[in-house]
Amino acid sequence: MDGTVLVADDDRTIRTVLTQALTRAGCRVHATSSLTTLMRWVGEGKGDAVITDVMMPDGNGLEMLPKINQDRPGMPVIVISAQNTIMTAIQAEEAAAFDYLPKPFDLPDLMKRTARALDARTKRAPAEPRSEDRPDELPLVGRTAAMQGLYRVVARLMNTDLPVLITGESGTGKTLIARAIHDFSDRRTLPFVTVTPTDLADLEGPARVMARAKGGTIVLDGVGDLSTDAQARVVRMMDAPGDHVPRFMATSLGRLADRLEEGKLREDLYYRLSGAVVEVPSLRARVDDIPLLVQHFLLKAEREGQPTRTLSEDAIELMRAYSWPGNVRQLENAVQRLGLTARSSEITRSEVEAVLGNQPEAAPVVGGGGGETLSTSISRHLRRYFDLHGNTLPPPGLYARILKEMEMPLIEIALDATGGNQAKCADLLGINRNTLRKKITDLDIRVTRRRKLM
Repeated sequence: MDGTVLVADDDRTIRTVLTQALTRAGCRVHATSSLTTLMRWVGEGKGDAVITDVMMPDGNGLEMLPKINQDRPGMPVIVISAQNTIMTAIQAEEAAAFDYLPKPFDLPDLMKRTARALDARTKRAPAEPRSEDRPDELPLVGRTAAMQGLYRVVARLMNTDLPVLITGESGTGKTLIARAIHDFSDRRTLPFVTVTPTDLADLEGPARVMARAKGGTIVLDGVGDLSTDAQARVVRMMDAPGDHVPRFMATSLGRLADRLEEGKLREDLYYRLSGAVVEVPSLRARVDDIPLLVQHFLLKAEREGQPTRTLSEDAIELMRAYSWPGNVRQLENAVQRLGLTARSSEITRSEVEAVLGNQPEAAPVVGGGGGETLSTSISRHLRRYFDLHGNTLPPPGLYARILKEMEMPLIEIALDATGGNQAKCADLLGINRNTLRKKITDLDIRVTRRRKLM
């Protein structure tokens, strides 16, 4: 490598490691723990590329990018950050960063990116913001631990070529996650192609898909629904991609491992796709994000010309208690409807009840009260679920989803009743102990052994 690299990081160890590595590679290095010093060097015309941290003692590295682009058009800036959030990656892209790398980073990988930055320093022009990918249009919103964990996984996967399998319930944003990984990867300028089972229904399907992808990203939507023949075509497509090798991702409503065990999914396809697995949490698993999501959707509607709306506190509490079978997509539709039909600027609890089908709370269907039988309670719950989808049918896979909804609380309550003794629990349920163990693992149920007082 040839050139001068400006390094800004408040971690002395990182400055030392980068200085030594870049110097060994033939670069000249100026390192500092201050953004003020970095900006002075840039203003003086020093440096051919910049490596900067985001959170610095005297400011935010991302906020300096527009000034760097203004003072030194085309100067490549590599952003490194310990925050590891998807929004940091988005902000780096919007600020025309040359590249983004989450900490802890792989040093050889960072050296390769720096070499590319130095090679491109005379060719790169400031990036134009892409209106369809603006951060405020992306409903990747959430501060809960579940979402922060998701952000960290996505940040690590963005600039790798690993196949990615994205699982989650309908409406959680699986394709959105795939799009985010693509848009902030090295393939961001190449096509993003979503493939459905119909696209692979004939022998020429894979060739058409590869021609559309041109080395970009191919997302197999609903890979668990592919026929046996289509699965074989995908395997051949992945094994012989031709001159322009794309990145493969896949989305699945359920766990593909279950399809594998049932003999409905080819083993070779499963292992090719599961280089990395991303599990998108359901809205029920992150109810503390609901107020933030509601605010996001209301502001989005306001920007589109709808009246300014807010939700009363008891309306928000009702939304937090609701089960949201359709997840974030259902929440967005509900908020859109409330924004259009509310009688005043503050949306009331009764208006939310009317839109959500008047479900009082997300409680187990067992014990409906008033002498109601379990069968009647389940029937009432399912009718409400169908009603919430209006004139459209619920997403495919309803049978497995409903059984899972019943199975998990049943096993948890039975384990609690038997003090966590799995042998007693299996006997109580009337199932094999090994079967119970597998279900505990598959459903991620925590088992706590304790002495049961009878």
